[in-house]
Amino acid sequence: MESDPKTADSTLNQDPQAVVVKREQDRDLVTWTAPARPFKRYGRKFYVSVFSIVGIISIILFIAEGFMPVALLISLVFLFYVLSTVPPEDVEYKVTNKGIKIAGKETPWANIARFWIAQKSGSDVLMFDTFSFPGRVQLVVGSGLKDKLKKEISAYVPYEEVPPSTLDKVANWVIKKLPESD
Repeated sequence: MESDPKTADSTLNQDPQAVVVKREQDRDLVTWTAPARPFKRYGRKFYVSVFSIVGIISIILFIAEGFMPVALLISLVFLFYVLSTVPPEDVEYKVTNKGIKIAGKETPWANIARFWIAQKSGSDVLMFDTFSFPGRVQLVVGSGLKDKLKKEISAYVPYEEVPPSTLDKVANWVIKKLPESD
């Protein structure tokens, strides 16, 4: 019986071959320690203004909708108050050849769409858009690391600044209108 030339070269008729996968060693590119989130202290005038505005909005919401929207608004203001009065802890950030590590938790480069550097609450913040939850990761950048981070991360993910959304613009406008300090 003659063999068909098409099936003679087929790998289906051969014994399985071992596949060697060479794994690249995990290498730290940039490491720094910084606060876990951007932080800015506000003065007494700021809080008095915020609580006054929230009080007026709460009265209007209570008359129109009842207690639940007021409870939600009060809980959000309480969260904002706590986050702006309790300073964040310092966290170790690492940019590696495999991804980014925040306090030991790694996000691989395959889950990151783009990055850019922005200003938030007086701090430089490295922003990543991700394909998985939470969608956006923010890292507070240490002093003098912006150029080095741009160079190292650009090898894996594109640098692309995202314009602020409408909600970001409204929030920034409101905060600029409120008094900053005593």
